[in-house]
Amino acid sequence: MSVLRLPAMSLTAFFAAAVYALPASALQESNFNYETTEDLYQVCSVDPKEESSLPAVYACRAFIEATVQYHDAISDRKSMKRLICYPKGATIEGARTLFLDWARKNAANAQRMQEMPVVGLVRALAEKHPCK
Repeated sequence: MSVLRLPAMSLTAFFAAAVYALPASALQESNFNYETTEDLYQVCSVDPKEESSLPAVYACRAFIEATVQYHDAISDRKSMKRLICYPKGATIEGARTLFLDWARKNAANAQRMQEMPVVGLVRALAEKHPCK
């Protein structure tokens, strides 16, 4: 997945600045639960054009990028097969859109929406970009 790579401290500083620039009422810890796929959907489905949504936008992007990086790190193509074979030029925003579409399509499937969010995200990405 082609991603914007920033040094960890730069990304942390940027996220902290975005959080502290918002009124306290705009950001609540309860908005960032990652216990289920439904929780991830709620975080990722905010309007990215709304200034008050920036923390959620970056939280969603960070979750997606971390999931993909972990997948890439552990699937060395020898002892563990890849689950996601995304095309060259794929982006985090593209993965976000793909996940949102998948979650809407699976909204009535309570079992899927109650799975761990990493499972739902990998299901969504693997469904669109399966390895052959």
